[in-house]
Amino acid sequence: MSVFTGKEKLKLGFGLMRLPKNEDGSIDVPQVSQMVDAFIEAGGTYFDTAYAYAGSEEAIRKALVERYPRDSYTLASKLIIPPGSTVGEEEAKREFKTSLERSGAGYFDYYLVHAIQRTNYEKYDEYGIWDYVKGLK
Repeated sequence: MSVFTGKEKLKLGFGLMRLPKNEDGSIDVPQVSQMVDAFIEAGGTYFDTAYAYAGSEEAIRKALVERYPRDSYTLASKLIIPPGSTVGEEEAKREFKTSLERSGAGYFDYYLVHAIQRTNYEKYDEYGIWDYVKGLK
């Protein structure tokens, strides 16, 4: 049995889909900062946000990006065309730039095409999303 010493990289990710909120509904950035600190102290380096996670990109900018060297963590974001939505091609492609601006990260280590389902995969084809994200690389 091995004991975690805190010097290894944790093989878990920190998901930012649901974050603690203040009474006014805004994300509690000081608490998120404490959570980020604890995660990093435990050896975690992988953080996962998305355009669709309301407020998470701004919160991770304040809690992580502005407080830690960029080479000390990895950051993932996602492009999603929700099933049944009216998201158009330009709007879908604009998600990347918007996410990058909100997070302030400079780049994403991983950019995922997210929530592909029978009810929306044709939009990814129609909009040329596969070639678009390949070109972002």
